[in-house]
Amino acid sequence: MSGTEQKSEAASSQAPICVRDATAGDEARWRVLWAGYTAFYETDVPADVTAHTWARILDPASPISCRLAEREGRVAGFAVSVLHPGTWGHGPRCYLEDLFVDPKVRGGGVGRALIQDLITRGRAEGWIELYWQTKASNTVARRLYDSFTPADEFVRYCVQLA
Repeated sequence: MSGTEQKSEAASSQAPICVRDATAGDEARWRVLWAGYTAFYETDVPADVTAHTWARILDPASPISCRLAEREGRVAGFAVSVLHPGTWGHGPRCYLEDLFVDPKVRGGGVGRALIQDLITRGRAEGWIELYWQTKASNTVARRLYDSFTPADEFVRYCVQLA
């Protein structure tokens, strides 16, 4: 197993989860999951933005990366993150922008494996922080997130510029 893959046993009755980088051959499955993700958040991401996001995921010079979780050879979820410099430390910070698990396999450890994979990578690569946000009403996901760390006291403001 290379440094870019992590296997985890979600439950004794389920196959192991393999977390790996996205490749060009994953586009069709990623797009299916991406559509589920945007539907969950009741938003419509234009096709050209989705295509641009996928292109940036595959571009090694881009700060955007996508890790995929596979179980029994099928991609079951993704984590899209952005690595960026920060002003409160020397190392980079990682923003977990998008996390989605196929509804058919939720509760089986896929989301946990994706977050743990980023934590493991971040520690190995000297990141100073991994952070993310979700809707306050996303109680199922928040139970998972709370098992890693409590939510902080910050309130998000978002000014749309385009």
